[in-house]
Amino acid sequence: MEAVLDQPVLVLNRLWQAVNVIGARRAFALLARGHAHVVHHQEDDFKTFSMLDWIDFSTSNPPLAALDTVHTPTRAIRLPRVILLTYFDKLPCKELKLTRNNVFERDKNQCQYCGRVFVREELNLDHVIPRDHGGKTTWENIVCSCIKCNTRKSNRLPHEAHMRLIRKPSRPKWRPIISLVLGTQHHEMWKDFLDLAYWNVELDE
Repeated sequence: MEAVLDQPVLVLNRLWQAVNVIGARRAFALLARGHAHVVHHQEDDFKTFSMLDWIDFSTSNPPLAALDTVHTPTRAIRLPRVILLTYFDKLPCKELKLTRNNVFERDKNQCQYCGRVFVREELNLDHVIPRDHGGKTTWENIVCSCIKCNTRKSNRLPHEAHMRLIRKPSRPKWRPIISLVLGTQHHEMWKDFLDLAYWNVELDE
């Protein structure tokens, strides 16, 4: 049961925008308090269920797989894959910290000079305007660079090294949804909502 309650659940705000991914245990807590409804695809449409309605639906439409089921002493309840918050309609700003990993995420592990994708162990961070030239350690001045390009550029401006950035670095304004696993059957339903799921925010309890 522990593994089932650790399964990921996509969270939508009241505007049906994807805002977070939480564990099933927390999803059931939100449902029990009436703070969310289950969203389920049924007959080419999406229907919403309160906690009690979802329990009734689970009784008449039992899940097929073990990991889709939460067992209580008296019944089996379908695991929700998507929930809709009943009280939250915002996409609050969550500024992303300037860290090595987050720069790699922003640049998609792609050297911003040669355009090749590398494993992170083969990437460096480069100050576009070197610190010796007054360049600061900011989102707008830090890019992913492979070791070869980093060595070639050295302590020079890009044009001095006859190099050009493939895109201008910028500060992410929101926290991207990272590592959404969409290739499994369990997450198939998420695809209908992820066109709007560009940003991940942390929800207050």
